[in-house]
Amino acid sequence: MLELVKAGGWLMWPIIACSVIAMAIVIERLWAYRHSKVLPANLVAQIWQLHQKSELTAAHVATVRSSSPLGRILAAGLVNRAHSREVMKEAIEEEGRQVVHELEQYLNPLGTIANISPLLGLLGTVIGMIKVFSAITSSGVGNPAVLAGGISEALITTAAGLSVAIPALIFHRYLSGRVDRIVVRMEEQALKMVEVMHGERER
Repeated sequence: MLELVKAGGWLMWPIIACSVIAMAIVIERLWAYRHSKVLPANLVAQIWQLHQKSELTAAHVATVRSSSPLGRILAAGLVNRAHSREVMKEAIEEEGRQVVHELEQYLNPLGTIANISPLLGLLGTVIGMIKVFSAITSSGVGNPAVLAGGISEALITTAAGLSVAIPALIFHRYLSGRVDRIVVRMEEQALKMVEVMHGERER
């Protein structure tokens, strides 16, 4: 492995750095998007039961807020539960935009890595071919070892760049889709809570 890195030239190091960063982002985001962490089950039902018993205090709202991203959105509505349906929805939408922004954290860097990794590989290809033509210019085609070194560098960096870019692109698409699904579920739960609170829907 080390021999491949050496043969690929100095551009292998930024490609390796991109692979490490991409892997760290993917692992962190998969952990952050766990269903139990983002969308706790029966949270709206628990809130409704407390509301029915008139036990929904500021301490309960603070607990809901700290429990999960969904809890933050619901808590924004609960703080304004004495107001109209429209006011509750506006508060939920404002908090929701911040939550979605946080859920999308690190996805842009992952997308950037997916885009620049093949470009780094292409740059390595160009540099390798420049070395090949420089060798031909200075010593002709009589030294195949010199030519093979430049071609090898070109191919190794191209392969390394693609090897990083392809998984990074796949995970970027997957994680973006997962965020979209989480947002839809959050919207459903928040709307359900607003309607239940205002007596427009059965629990």
